[in-house]
Amino acid sequence: MKKLIGILCIGLMVIGCKENTSQKKKVPQKVVFNQDLANELEKMAEVDQIAAYIPQGEYKKLSTEDWNAFKDSVFTTHQKRIKELFDQHGFLGFDLVGKEGSSNFWVMVQHSDHNPAFQKAVLEKMKQEVLKKNAHSREYGLLTDRVNINSGLPQVYGTQVDYNWEICQAYPITLQDSANVNQRRKEIGLEPIEEYLNRMSEMHFEINKASFLQKGIKAPTLYKVEK
Repeated sequence: MKKLIGILCIGLMVIGCKENTSQKKKVPQKVVFNQDLANELEKMAEVDQIAAYIPQGEYKKLSTEDWNAFKDSVFTTHQKRIKELFDQHGFLGFDLVGKEGSSNFWVMVQHSDHNPAFQKAVLEKMKQEVLKKNAHSREYGLLTDRVNINSGLPQVYGTQVDYNWEICQAYPITLQDSANVNQRRKEIGLEPIEEYLNRMSEMHFEINKASFLQKGIKAPTLYKVEK
């Protein structure tokens, strides 16, 4: 009898040890801020922003073919690197690379339109970090719309736009439930859509000012903003 009790005690101890080990494994490791990684993302984002817009400075000297080759090279190289980082860390939040570093990572994901499956995977992980206040909710909204548009779905927040070139006015690409879009935008910290579209229209006008002036368009057409 004593021998049986002894065996039972040993068995319980083993089970207890396994439970403790299992519990220890569930404790998340504290994320340590990585300055080197933040610096790398900053440098990558600087080049990414150059490639994302019309040629400026020395890049104006490039032919259309060379400029497109440069852009493709930047986006392809960066997308490979940010995927490596995503596979290792998930969405890069404030705790790992700071607010600016997280934004730099996000913007390069935004420009990975050639890989919508990757964008969608990042969005799912980003949502978890937004709920923990470890990522920007505004940026989550922009990526949500980007993923939806690239997947053939209507956008939620109206952040992805096209332009009416006849009057220089931005308008949202396919948008679900447009009547309540400003409520959804407010929930993630975005300004009213009218203000956003006006800002995009003004930027569009400045970028293409010479062309618009030739057509007799001296200013963008703006939406009425309720005060």
